[in-house]
Amino acid sequence: MGFLEDKDLWTYTTRTTTSLEHLSQIKTAIFLFALIVFHLIEYLFPFYLGRRKLSHDMRNLGLGVLNAIVLAPVFSKATLLVSQAAYARKYGLFNRIELPPFVEILVVFLLFDLWMYAWHRMNHKIPFLWRFHLVHHADPEVDASSALRFHTGEIFLSGMARLIIVLLLGLAVEQIILYETMLLPIILFHHSNINLMKKADQLIRILFVTPRLHWVHHSKIRDEMDTNYGSIFSFWDRIFRTIRFKQNMKEIGQGVDGIQEKESNSFFKMLRLPFSNGYDPCER
Repeated sequence: MGFLEDKDLWTYTTRTTTSLEHLSQIKTAIFLFALIVFHLIEYLFPFYLGRRKLSHDMRNLGLGVLNAIVLAPVFSKATLLVSQAAYARKYGLFNRIELPPFVEILVVFLLFDLWMYAWHRMNHKIPFLWRFHLVHHADPEVDASSALRFHTGEIFLSGMARLIIVLLLGLAVEQIILYETMLLPIILFHHSNINLMKKADQLIRILFVTPRLHWVHHSKIRDEMDTNYGSIFSFWDRIFRTIRFKQNMKEIGQGVDGIQEKESNSFFKMLRLPFSNGYDPCER
């Protein structure tokens, strides 16, 4: 693993645990700072006017806090164990090849972001996965807090799938945290209800996912919803021909057809939504 210079497993394990704690603290600080900044910008310069912020945001933040308390510690530990096991047994791509550190981290970012694109697309195409992912899409007023609105079931399934990717690629924990440190502010950004100048959005989306791209993804119209799957980089949608632009963003109705706002307008209703008999994910 070119990213790691130490070949002794004990040294690697000790160093990884220490660096994991330090990098995780940095990641959390950057995420919280970005959340505050984008909420402030939304308040001062909103694109969609007249939205109810407090109750809406508290519901979404509640889901985020639940996932952070219940699942984040479990998968942090599981990821560390899988990464260590892969390193010890030389499993995975990056445990078998040697690359310069900068090249390796760049390739890791690209491959992991490609996986995020593929996983997101699977969540739209596989009815069982969509049953949980629809909680995210059922938000009728997408903003920065919507980046936290993921059902605990989806986070669990995503975490399990990610462990397989960590094993197959032979990823170091530091690499994953560095990717997430970049991912989280960008996800907050492209969910944000900010009045970003159209020209600025067009320039940024050459490389990164932007609000005007992601708002299309949150459309109620299926042909629009099933586009723009990118997490960090927008070029995956160009490569796989799933990119969609829309001129008049005010025309976009956000949410999921067949789900009324009252069915997901509380914390507990969002948790129950995937198990509701009133919505068939196969009919989306």
